[in-house]
Amino acid sequence: MVDNELVGQSALMRDVRRLIDIAAPSKTTILVLGATGTGKELVAQNIHKISARKGKLVSINCSAIPAELLESELFGYEKGAFTGAEKTRVGRFEMASGGTLFLDEIGDMPLPLQAKLLRAIETHTIQRVGGGKDIPIDLRLVCATHQNIEADIELGKFRADLFYRINVFPIKLPALAERAVDIPQIINALKKSLAKQEGKSSLPSFEDSAMQEFMRYPWPGNVRELRNVMERACLLFPGSKIEAKHVRDHLLRLRAPDPVEEQDALWEATESFGRESTPTGESMLPEAPVPHPMHYKDWFAYFDNIDLRRHLQEVEVVLIEAALEKSDGMVSQAADSLKLRRTTLIEKMKKLMIPKPLA
Repeated sequence: MVDNELVGQSALMRDVRRLIDIAAPSKTTILVLGATGTGKELVAQNIHKISARKGKLVSINCSAIPAELLESELFGYEKGAFTGAEKTRVGRFEMASGGTLFLDEIGDMPLPLQAKLLRAIETHTIQRVGGGKDIPIDLRLVCATHQNIEADIELGKFRADLFYRINVFPIKLPALAERAVDIPQIINALKKSLAKQEGKSSLPSFEDSAMQEFMRYPWPGNVRELRNVMERACLLFPGSKIEAKHVRDHLLRLRAPDPVEEQDALWEATESFGRESTPTGESMLPEAPVPHPMHYKDWFAYFDNIDLRRHLQEVEVVLIEAALEKSDGMVSQAADSLKLRRTTLIEKMKKLMIPKPLA
């Protein structure tokens, strides 16, 4: 059974669960992609749970351990390998033998260590620090990153050969804002989880207006931020009914305007955007569409600032890649979809390091 943060009936999450079900029984190396807080470790946990591997799941965050210590954490070390190595210690690779090794934030792994990781993947052996003996390993490797590794390859920060070895079966987790339709279901799942910790009497309930407020918030911290907000709700409003005003004034990170002062007509007009149908044909809650420019009007009600240049560039990348995908890589057709000249689109692709589609 998939954990709370992976629940949801949006098309995006159904695809994620389907990919997990397909990949889990195999020995294939998996690369989980997604922004911070989207639940990449939960994907690894579910892959291991569904797999037939009898060993344990061993996790390590490559960005949380200093570069000079990461090698010994991964591969272990022999007695006397360095000052303080008073006895032999096995590393995470050996601990995970027979099970699954989850390398979180692999995009932050130092270049010299990437070469040793590549050797371990290719030979199915490792050498402890200070040792010369090859130790065989049998494990399933799951890697994850929030980085754009292909861009890091261009910058010389990540090895291309390692990327091709770990990118066998990629699973991309969507941002929470991309699947806003799932928020009510996620909240209900989180409430059940929190009930075990806080007690049923302390759980608040949410009015429809509160749910709508949650669904319009951009969630930069993704599901992790939503979980924090739910814990905050249990502390501030135990056993109470929560409305939109409570969400804005107390649960979200920054002050929001009073709904009377907002242009309600705008949100009503966009309420039907991005609706998705269930298998029975019934309409579900609205999923976030491509934002209308007016949707940014409330930005500073939630946040103090925005990196406008970076945000607009990211929007350009997403739309150009989507147009190229829609046109099966035909640049001329993609340019027509974007209402650009072909030469202008090509220049933008070069500037934004968007690879030219294969013929």
